[in-house]
Amino acid sequence: MREFERIAKIIRFLDEHHSEQPDLKTLAAQAGLSPFHFHRLFSHWAGITPKDFLQCLTLSHAKRLLDAGESVLETALDAGLSGPGRLHDLCVSLEAASPGEIKASGAGWTIKAGFTDSPFGVCLVGRSARGICHLSFFDRADRAQGEAAIHKDWPLARVHWDDPTAGQLAAQLFTRPGNGVSLRAFVRGKAFQVRVWRALLRVPPGALVSYGRLAEVVGRPSAARAVGTAVSRNPLAYIIPCHRVIHATGVLGDYRWGVERKRAIVAWETAPSLKGGPLALALRGGVPERSSWPQA
Repeated sequence: MREFERIAKIIRFLDEHHSEQPDLKTLAAQAGLSPFHFHRLFSHWAGITPKDFLQCLTLSHAKRLLDAGESVLETALDAGLSGPGRLHDLCVSLEAASPGEIKASGAGWTIKAGFTDSPFGVCLVGRSARGICHLSFFDRADRAQGEAAIHKDWPLARVHWDDPTAGQLAAQLFTRPGNGVSLRAFVRGKAFQVRVWRALLRVPPGALVSYGRLAEVVGRPSAARAVGTAVSRNPLAYIIPCHRVIHATGVLGDYRWGVERKRAIVAWETAPSLKGGPLALALRGGVPERSSWPQA
């Protein structure tokens, strides 16, 4: 069983039995491991202990992250950040396809694609000459399904399979804070969708933002539903962090690639903040000074 599959199984178990406050021995049994090996595997994956991870899954914790995230986002907007950059480690230059490129639907392109493992299960990465143009999660590597997923956006493109290159890209993408990575991404979307996706790039790891606040950021305060639609059509899982958008109540809500995966990503990204850093300050009620943020 892959590491993430064990984590997802534990998340489902906790959803069903959280009121019982299951101990380490019980959780280890669910994962099919000894308490010692479960604690070691879990802490290695999450960066925090199972006990701290439980805290990350509570509604109250999500609300604190939401408050902190909106404060950080406000600071970022006040600092005049533009769409192509953000004040943290994964710096994404997001380019949108022109009307002509959308009409061409990838004709004449070769997209190098491959399946690889990630901290959140099997993922499919596709890269064109213009940058990463596809990232999604799968339960298993299935090239027929993968090619169909890529062809939803680029139906006339040729897909060339290259799993080793996908693995190298994933190693860059799924990195802990402190390992700065810059990359180019290329997306196909309507102007409003791209606007929402660029706004999402301003939300730092470990922070959350509500649909309503995101609507305000893109200048459409009454369009939270339309924002939700744009978020759900994100073609670049994790890179464009749609997993950081939740309901104003603190409920995480749905996720295109599975609710367990969304919760796992949020908790995984939160882990460094529990040990200190600018987001931890925000969680304690303050707003981090811009100079203290990781620089892209």
